[in-house]
Amino acid sequence: MINSNAFDYINVVDRALDASYLRETVIANNIANVDTPYYKRKDVNFQDVLDDAIDSAKYKTIDQAVTSINTDDLNPIEYTDAENFSYRIDRNNVDIDTENAELASEQLRYQALIQSANLDFSRFRSVIK
Repeated sequence: MINSNAFDYINVVDRALDASYLRETVIANNIANVDTPYYKRKDVNFQDVLDDAIDSAKYKTIDQAVTSINTDDLNPIEYTDAENFSYRIDRNNVDIDTENAELASEQLRYQALIQSANLDFSRFRSVIK
């Protein structure tokens, strides 16, 4: 059996793609509930989870850190944002402009992650040839 860390980056990118998709879904749900009284904005945090995993690895290079990450521990955290805050009479705290900007930003992140995964796979294809 060949012991290889060739897929470590792809596995981390895969988890990041899942988190990004979840965040897009949550933001779309916020947009759908922009006029729902008492609805509180939700969000997803994956960046801090990934940063903590890399920092806890305590290695000198990013390659060593990524190799040591257990991808099963890379789970995005969904939370209610500013639960006790509302600037609207109906107690809803969703701002449509903010949500649209966050959605556009997350879509760009998702596209960048897809490009990163595609680059990794194209490297594998070139090695196989």
